[in-house]
Amino acid sequence: MEERLKALEVALKNEHQEYEFYMKQAARTTNPLGKKMFELIAADEKEHCQRIGELYEVWKNNAQWPETVPLSVRGEKVGQHLRGVIDNLKDANVADTDDRRALEIAIEFEANGAVYYARLRDEVEDPREKAFFNLLSDMEHEHFVVLKELLEFFEDPSSWYRKVERTGLDGA
Repeated sequence: MEERLKALEVALKNEHQEYEFYMKQAARTTNPLGKKMFELIAADEKEHCQRIGELYEVWKNNAQWPETVPLSVRGEKVGQHLRGVIDNLKDANVADTDDRRALEIAIEFEANGAVYYARLRDEVEDPREKAFFNLLSDMEHEHFVVLKELLEFFEDPSSWYRKVERTGLDGA
């Protein structure tokens, strides 16, 4: 029980730090695309905090996994927004050095989070617990992919468009 509580405490602390980081970056940046992505990921992290906090309380009080844990989060996927937001923003690729550095830090957060939750998933036996930690790992991985893609867009928008639109230089 102590080990599970400690793991949930670490997860809760990390998710809260990530939420604060993303909100700070959303407030700081003047780039509309960066602002939107930071806000969307912050909303996911806030929901992670809420779910993990609820689980922590159940474990602390009952020393067992709850019978029901929602295995879904908001209906939106951050990755689905990237293309639409880019298409609707003028000068979305104007990112400063602080934006790029924030993305690099965020990419590292998300990579570490995905690995941490995958490790927790692999260490437990309860199928509900496995499913929950797998969901968190998958979401952190999705954030990682979206942030890497956003960084690629900021660094080289024309290459990003070629890759996403799958166009070749032969016009096909």
